[in-house]
Amino acid sequence: MSNQPGSTTAASVDPPADRTTGRTGYAPGTPVLAVLAAGWLAAMLWSTREVIHSAAVGLTAITLSAFALPGVISAALVAGAAVALAASELTARRLGDRAALRFAAALGAGMLLGLGTALAINLTYADNATTNTIAGTSAAAAIIGGALAGARTPGPVGAVVTAALGALLFVVAFSQARDPLFDLFGADDSQASLVSAAKWVSRTESLVAGLLAGLLAFAYLTWTRRRAVRHAPDAPAPRWPAYLVAGAGPGLLLLLTEVIIRVGGRTLLDLAGALSEADAVAQTSMGTSRVDNGIWVLFVGALTAVILFGRTLGPARHDDEPGSDED
Repeated sequence: MSNQPGSTTAASVDPPADRTTGRTGYAPGTPVLAVLAAGWLAAMLWSTREVIHSAAVGLTAITLSAFALPGVISAALVAGAAVALAASELTARRLGDRAALRFAAALGAGMLLGLGTALAINLTYADNATTNTIAGTSAAAAIIGGALAGARTPGPVGAVVTAALGALLFVVAFSQARDPLFDLFGADDSQASLVSAAKWVSRTESLVAGLLAGLLAFAYLTWTRRRAVRHAPDAPAPRWPAYLVAGAGPGLLLLLTEVIIRVGGRTLLDLAGALSEADAVAQTSMGTSRVDNGIWVLFVGALTAVILFGRTLGPARHDDEPGSDED
């Protein structure tokens, strides 16, 4: 049958699209994110091992393990999400963008990373109850991250992973500026001035981390939009809720990290807190500080991403404006 004007052919109904066309979302650069996040996890595991092994056996090792646990768990959570996102994107491109396949691939990747992390800890750390707690909690964090990455909206997930990884890297870099900031905020030999300065340093760190998280989330979603338009020019642009979730995501991951620590790492935290009254106060103070940091990063990141998105919106055109009607 010949093609007539106005007729619809099979090719026009369902054209052979690019691998990203017709999908519910698109997340560019996922292999790079996976490599960076996995590398960060490996670095955290190595540094934690070195710190623990350099300490005296017994009480000091327990205390250092408790202090190092949040960094390892947050790295495992982000790495699990990054590796799982890369796996789900690869599966969607090769086998089709089906929700069940995407989630299965993401969960499987998270489980493999979690198993590998636990095995690495058990093989390289000292064989004791502390090591088992770190290994089990890290594996659980990687699996949870993998499950979160199985969502049908890979773009915002990629933005959250990018922003969270950037925030974690910033926190480590920020440690080099702590001493100058303590002096800037008036710390001296008195206990009151040290407490006040520590509060302001912590707030400064959280504020800047939130700003960075919001900026990275916005930049990633903008990049995602531009890459998607190349394959599907009519693809809908992400709306403001996507930017809100992406900006708030790193803070949510930090709060989720705290939940995982308090559930899976409860034994280690209790051991560290039972060593002395000072250790108990330190563990409580650190836990409160981590929760406050997560809340600040959540709200500042979300607000930053939404404001940046709002600045990209032009004024709405009204029907009575000149040039709005066609002759």
